[in-house]
Amino acid sequence: MKKILALTLALCMVFALCACGSGGGTAAKTESGPFKPSGPVTMIVAYKAGNGTDITARILAKYAEKYIGQTIVIDNQDGGSGSKGWSKLSSSKPDGMTIGFINLPNFNSSIVKKLGTYTIDSFAPICNHVTETSVVVVRADDARFPDLQALVDYGKAHDGELIASTNGAQASNHIGAQAFANSAGFKYKAVPKGNTNEELTSLLGKEADFCVVKLPDISSMADSVKVLAVFGTERMPELPDVPTLSELGFYKDWLGSSRCIAAPAGVSQEVIKFYEEAFKKAMEDPDYLAESSSFATDYKDAAATTELVKQQQAFTEGLASGFWYE
Repeated sequence: MKKILALTLALCMVFALCACGSGGGTAAKTESGPFKPSGPVTMIVAYKAGNGTDITARILAKYAEKYIGQTIVIDNQDGGSGSKGWSKLSSSKPDGMTIGFINLPNFNSSIVKKLGTYTIDSFAPICNHVTETSVVVVRADDARFPDLQALVDYGKAHDGELIASTNGAQASNHIGAQAFANSAGFKYKAVPKGNTNEELTSLLGKEADFCVVKLPDISSMADSVKVLAVFGTERMPELPDVPTLSELGFYKDWLGSSRCIAAPAGVSQEVIKFYEEAFKKAMEDPDYLAESSSFATDYKDAAATTELVKQQQAFTEGLASGFWYE
């Protein structure tokens, strides 16, 4: 009887070990499964609340929560021309629980100026959200500048006297103002502000003569500002009567900015794929499209966004040589 009992116990142990060996791997795989955030997701915005990026990020987050399955918490990290927020994003744990916006070319310019210790390799691009075209604007009531040529003629006749407010030293709108002035052959004085809202406030307060902004920045200011020209190779459908700088014989290429979503470098491909798909669905959501009609949603997947970041880095590094006269 004892021998039978011992044999039975031995057989049970063998079966148990076999079961663990054959089923353990499957159980572990099922347990880990595809990535899904385990709690609220932090989305870092490197500008203050109410800034253009913040507004569009909150609209996207509102609809993306449905596809992500968790609350998205906006973390505004304003300071250092965006470098404070990008430093925090790059140093966050690469577990998929923290993502954020990188704004091109401001982000690239911050690397060129060494405002932080990060590089483009410190981030894993997920997708592009918004692409915006730059425009040259003046006050609507400024009779000196009925068109762009009048602004150029004045700039040449009063070399170095024109004042342009910008959204920060060597930030996107400063790059635009410089590109315009370089191509038109006049010098001006740049007055950097903390963000685009402050830049436009400076213009409307008559502290500046002109500025370069993105079209959505002035969507509610039709009676206050006048668009003199568009940075692009073709006229914009929204402004069919406004010429491009190119057709007027000045800056030849498109210029603007992109708002991309990225994670800290080191996240898994599963994390990137999860967010890439979730944000694509959010940007195709009819309710999102209705609420976001005032800005240019421009979804690009992770691969295309990675190439965009590299292209803008090369472009911005090229500006360091012979572009700035100040």
